Amino acid sequence: MEDIVAIVGFFSTVIIVALGVPIVRSINRRKELEAARAPADPEQARRLERIEHAVEAMAVEIERISEGQRFVTKLLAERERSAHVLPPRES
Repeated sequence: MEDIVAIVGFFSTVIIVALGVPIVRSINRRKELEAARAPADPEQARRLERIEHAVEAMAVEIERISEGQRFVTKLLAERERSAHVLPPRES
């Protein structure tokens, strides 16, 4: 009789651990995600919003610089092509 109780106790412990560990992990993960999603400090949220606006403004300026560089590169390439097409001038 004691052998059966020990075996039942062992298997019930294994089942509880096998089911309990993933459940506890998922609960902890959910709490961590909720904590990461909502900033606790309103000042922190405002600072984060200002940083986002600054990054967006920098992205726009970098795109403008890139467009200018592409334009200048295109002009230089066309100028070089036209120099090869025209015959050299004789004095």
